[in-house]
Amino acid sequence: MVTGARTLNAWRRWGYRILPGDLYSYVLHMRPAEWAIMAGHTVLGYILAVGLRGAGSGEQLGPALLALVIWVVFLNGGTLAINSVFDKDEGDIGYLNAPPPLPRYLLPFSVALLVAGQLLAFLLPAGFRIAYAICFVLSILYSVPPFRFKAVAGVDWVINMWGFGSLTPYAAWAATGRPLDAGHGLLLLAFCPLFAGLYPLTQLYQFDEDRRRGDRTLALILGMRASLGVAVVSTLLAFVLFGWAARLLAIGAKGGILAFPLTVWLAVLLPWLFTHARWTPAEHQRGMYRALAAWAVTDLTVLSVFAWY
Repeated sequence: MVTGARTLNAWRRWGYRILPGDLYSYVLHMRPAEWAIMAGHTVLGYILAVGLRGAGSGEQLGPALLALVIWVVFLNGGTLAINSVFDKDEGDIGYLNAPPPLPRYLLPFSVALLVAGQLLAFLLPAGFRIAYAICFVLSILYSVPPFRFKAVAGVDWVINMWGFGSLTPYAAWAATGRPLDAGHGLLLLAFCPLFAGLYPLTQLYQFDEDRRRGDRTLALILGMRASLGVAVVSTLLAFVLFGWAARLLAIGAKGGILAFPLTVWLAVLLPWLFTHARWTPAEHQRGMYRALAAWAVTDLTVLSVFAWY
């Protein structure tokens, strides 16, 4: 833990030397630690659209890169920054440990990012523009009073499962201009319940802090055991949809590879479910990061099964 804190402080010092004053605080509240995860899930949609060979040859690479920057930096970064404005967290939050004090102009900065992303989206096909506009509206509804659906358990869950789970890879698919067929539509839909399972896991390590603040998060309303049960059931549903997509797309025996990421998920979730009562917040946080690793394994396996053309 001490080594991790020293590494964090070293990165912070380096960042504030490069971007003096509060400038680096603006970057930190965009939570760049999450960008790799968001980028990976976005790129998934691009590769599914053009195939591994198409991606290797650079097919539609320009629109895909533009879509990636817009989605990850402007939409996701802007959403997380505006979320910080109204949450006013003091303890560790998702993808940002020991958050710095909120810089003075974080709210207009966040809104400017979101608006700029929407304007840039007009450089890409209509499907991408629509996906961005939907998520732009959801971001405002999620974070900003008087709506602040983040505090309405169940609504926040639905917003995130659709926004990150299915619309994120769809946005990159849409940026290529390729129409979405039923089989690939079902494949992208499967990520909706998969994220429905992941979402409550991201709240468990903040369980006590959220309860002290009086927040009504999904995990607090369900309780830890039920949250983990929802994660298991949602994950199983996601893999049923993956299997259905494999059948529609005539993948054949190669679809059996999907058993591997399912096994990884269950190896993360089942021990957590049965032993959670003894876990500390730090252990729940490590469990969340193991679940994120299972998500990454799922993305890579989906590509190996569905994008080999």
